Amino acid sequence: MDYFLTEEQKEIKALARRIAEEKALPVRAELDEKEEFPREILEILGETGLSGVYIEEKYGGFGGGIFELCLVIEELSRICIAVAVSFACNGLGLYPIILFGTEEQKQKYLPMVAKGKKIAAFGLTEPNAGSDAGGIQTTAKRNGNRYILNGTKQWITNGGEADIYVVIALTNKDRGPRGASAFILEKGMEGFTFGKKEKKMGIRASSTTSLFFEDCELQKENLLGKEGQGFMIAMKNLDKSRPAIGSQAVGLAQGALEESIKYARERHQFGKPIISFQAIQHMLADMATQTEAARALIYAVARYMDTNPKDISKISSMAKVFPTDVAMKVATDAVQIFGGYGYMREYPVEKMMRDAKILQIYEGTNQIQRNVIGLALNKEYARKQ
Repeated sequence: MDYFLTEEQKEIKALARRIAEEKALPVRAELDEKEEFPREILEILGETGLSGVYIEEKYGGFGGGIFELCLVIEELSRICIAVAVSFACNGLGLYPIILFGTEEQKQKYLPMVAKGKKIAAFGLTEPNAGSDAGGIQTTAKRNGNRYILNGTKQWITNGGEADIYVVIALTNKDRGPRGASAFILEKGMEGFTFGKKEKKMGIRASSTTSLFFEDCELQKENLLGKEGQGFMIAMKNLDKSRPAIGSQAVGLAQGALEESIKYARERHQFGKPIISFQAIQHMLADMATQTEAARALIYAVARYMDTNPKDISKISSMAKVFPTDVAMKVATDAVQIFGGYGYMREYPVEKMMRDAKILQIYEGTNQIQRNVIGLALNKEYARKQ
C-alpha cells in the first residue's frame, strides 16, 4: 500500500533497508550464534544519520519523530530484530532526556547518540518489579546536593554496552511510585557495575544484563526532571516507545512472509510448487493481510503521536499488542510452511520465531497492554455519561 511517505521519509526507509540487507543480512546468523553485539552496524547507522532521525536538528539529528524512527526500525527488523532492538533502545534511553531534560542535559547527551558515537539504555525493571513497575526498590538517598544510589535493575537491553543510562529510583520510599525520580548515569561511574550477559531464547545478538548500584554517587545535575517525577517519566517514555516495538513486529512479520513466499515457490511436492496448494495460499493470504493491518496501525499511531497529543496510552498499547501478536502468528506460520526445514537453524524463519516471542513480553507484556486499553475504554465511557 501507498502510505504517502514524503521524499525524505522514502529516502530514510530506503537507506535503512540497504544497510539492513548489506550489513546485517550477511552476519545475522553469525551474530545470533555467537551472541555478538552488533556495534559495527550501529556505528554505520550513526554515520549515515539514521541514529538521529527522531532528534532535533539543533542537537545533530534529522528532526523527525516517532514515525521516522519506526520506518528505520521496521526495515532493520525485517532482517534481524536483535540489531533493530539494539538500535531502538537508544530511543528508549534518550526520550526521557528529550521530554524532560534541561538544555544542558540535551546538549551533553543527544548529539553523541545522534552521531552514533554513544549508545543509550533505560533502567526500570527489577527482579521484583516487572509488570508492577511501581514496585521498584532501588533507592537514591539525598545527601546535600548529592544522591547515593543503591539497588539492582534487571533485563536491561543494551546493558553493559550503552554509555548513557536513564534509571528510575526511589528518592522517597514512603510515597511509593510518587516518590520515584529519574537519573542520568554514565558507564564507568564508581559504584555502577553490570551483571553477566543473559543467555536468551531469541534476540541473542542484543545485550541484556543487570545493572548494579552500590553507593553510586550522583550529583544534582544527574537528576532528570524533578524529584518525584520518575514514575511519570517512565510511563510517558514507554508510551512513546511502544510503537517502536510494534515496528519491530511489523518488520519481522514482513521478513517471515517474504521468506515463506520465496520458499513456497521453490519447494516442490507432488510434482508442483507448494504455493499452488490452496492450504498454503490461505496461510500466506492471512499472513500478508495481518502484516499489512499491523503496519497501517503503526503508521497511523506514530503519525498521530507526532502531533503531540496528551493522552496516548491507549493507542500506544494498541500499537504494541496487535502487531506483536501478529508477528508471533506469522513467524509460527512461516515455520509451518517450511515444514521440517523451518525447524532448522539453516533457515531464517527458525530464528524469526524465537525472536518474535520477546515482542509479546518486553516493555510491558501484552496482557498488561490489554489492561491499559481496557481501563482507558472504561474511563472514556464514564466521561460520556
